[in-house]
Amino acid sequence: MRTTVKIQNLKCHGCANTITSQLSKLNGVEKVIVNNDTDEVSFYYLLKTDFETALRKLSDLGYPITGEANSLPKKAKSLVSCAIGRIKK
Repeated sequence: MRTTVKIQNLKCHGCANTITSQLSKLNGVEKVIVNNDTDEVSFYYLLKTDFETALRKLSDLGYPITGEANSLPKKAKSLVSCAIGRIKK
């Protein structure tokens, strides 16, 4: 199935690079596309558990979905993920 989720803390293409590379490593998640203009991440998943794993991964990276708590530690994690994404670009 294909889904699109709106996320928080997306700032640049470094963030997008981190999100794309990390979600693509997950079993059952494919064709990850990040849209910086709309703060959205689209991907295909096989099972509901794969979808839930992808959402947890986004949150762990510092990019919780819209509506989820966006604490200071998550904001800080997104800055680190952003920096890593810029380096690995």
